[in-house]
This record gives sequence, structure tokens and C-alpha cells, in this order.
Amino acid sequence: MSLPWPARRSITSIQLLTKLGLDLGLSVDKCLRETGIEPLQLVSLNGEVEARSELQLIANLIEALPTVADLGLQAGRRYHVTSYGAWGYAILSSATVRQAAELGLRYHGLTYAFNRISLSVDDSVASLNFDDSALPPALHDFIVQRDMLGALVVVRELLGSSLQLLDVELRQAAPADLSPFIAAFGHTPRFNAPCNRMGFAAELLDNPLPRANPQLVSACEQQCQALLARHQWRQGLAGRVRQLLLQSPGQIADMEHVAALLHLSSRTLRRRLIEEGTSFRTLQDEVRQALAEELLASGGLSLEEIAERLGYGELSNFIHAFKRWKGTTPGRYQREMTT
Repeated sequence: MSLPWPARRSITSIQLLTKLGLDLGLSVDKCLRETGIEPLQLVSLNGEVEARSELQLIANLIEALPTVADLGLQAGRRYHVTSYGAWGYAILSSATVRQAAELGLRYHGLTYAFNRISLSVDDSVASLNFDDSALPPALHDFIVQRDMLGALVVVRELLGSSLQLLDVELRQAAPADLSPFIAAFGHTPRFNAPCNRMGFAAELLDNPLPRANPQLVSACEQQCQALLARHQWRQGLAGRVRQLLLQSPGQIADMEHVAALLHLSSRTLRRRLIEEGTSFRTLQDEVRQALAEELLASGGLSLEEIAERLGYGELSNFIHAFKRWKGTTPGRYQREMTT
């Protein structure tokens, strides 16, 4: 089963977690140790980082603050709906809680959650479920606490009022001090439970939201689609192959060359790409299409020059391929994009 999070994510979560560490007396260097992130990156508004860097930061916080039993809860309080960019504004503009939940889960990969989150309804109780099966064991309690309380903060901000939970279940062992958990969830959670979940009245799903805006939610959802596609472009072995192909688009490296760069045999590369549901030829096509659209939109190059840069020996071959991709000729596409 694939991991429930993309390989890369917004740097915002790194910023929030680093601020938590600073507030609890840690230095920036201690927070960022072995994450591969430089302190100057923390001022970036639109930066992206590897998900594994965030996992390392969480490990650093846990190691440095072993006596803080509610460390994950303290982190979760910092994740407001506006922390999530287009995803947050999309659900904030939804018509009802149900629409917000469906949209939010559809673009789950744009959140900072490491749990696999789902919504279920059983008679009069709706449950947000947090599947922790993919989590590193040492980080389990922190991440579950953070993701669950972070989700609760978002729902409360959507409603514009406090959400009264019916019950809370956590798979972790009960801590010595229950008061932070009672304060966070409004209930004493059931610890050592078979799953992680928060239950609330199912009738709330049809509650209208105060900031509903159909036009804005549509625009934000389009942005979510583009962001998710960009994240998926970079995932797995296929993502590494795409990046290598982008490094020398004019040459369009063959499978043997790319396999050598990855220290794999071409046979192994072919097999592993099939396991990811793709092929080397498909990836070559995707990269050529992306570059073609970019070069045509930017202007300044003739069709012959673009065809050459994409590794086509004949302009006619490029035109044929582009019509297959976009259903129109590259010349017409370029005119529409530049007028």
C-alpha cells in the first residue's frame, strides 16, 4: 500500500513545528537537525520540502522534549484552516460541512496529515477516522495527536463555533495526565482503543457554512487539482525518471541511460515502472508534452526549434504527437496562448 502522503509538501508545516520548538526553548538548529533544511528557508512563503524532512523534525522535537506528553496536541492547535493555502480556502468556501469534508478528503494529499483520514456515518453518528498504519512507531503518538486536533481546529473554524464531540478514541496508551486531552477534545478519550476516531452528530454534516462561496470554491478546487498533479508528478521512481528527463530535454535520454543514472538495469527500471502503473515511454511522452506546452506558451521559438529541443527529427512528428496530446496543432495552441 502506498503512503498516504505525497513525497513533497508545503514548508508551512515545517514553519509551524519549528515555532513550536522555539516556544518550548529549543534552538532552530536543534529543530532542523538532519532535516536538510536551512534556517533561511523558513522565511519562504511558497517553498516546498520533502515529507521525510518533516518526519525528521518531528523526531527531533520528540527526542528533545521527552517529558511533554501532549506535544502533538500543542502542535495541532497551530494548524488553522488558513494554514493550508488553496485547500483551506476551498473547504472554507464550501456550502455545507458535508461538501467541505468530501472536498477536503478528495485533496487529502495537500494537507499536512500523515494519517490516512476518512469519514464514515453510522446511524446518527459521523466519525472522522485516522488510520495510523503507515506511521513510524516512534512518531505515532505525536502525529496522531497533531492530525486529530488539527482536523478538529479546522472543523471548528469552518462552523464558526465550537464542535461538540460525542466521543474520542485513541490507540495510544493513557498518559499520566489526562487534563490536556480533556481540554483539547472536550472529552476524556478512550485510550488503548482499536482505532483513532472522533465522533460527532451526523446531522451536522448538512449544516450550512457561513462563508459559502460557489465561485471561490470552484476556483480553489482547480488550484488544488493543479497542486496535487504537481505533487504526483514528482512521486516515486516515476518522479525521479521525469526529473532526469527534464535535465536534458533536447537529447531525450533513452531507458538505458536513465537506468544507469539510477544505478538500475533497464530491465529492473521497466519492471518497477510497471509496478507504479506507468512505462518509460509514457514518462517520455509526459515530459515532452509538458515542455512543449511551456515552450509554446512562452513564445520566442519557432515550431521547428521547439521540435528540435524536444528531440524530434522531423517537425511533422512533433505536430502529430501534439495533436495526439491536446487535440489541436501546436501552431494553433501557441496562437491561443499568446493572444
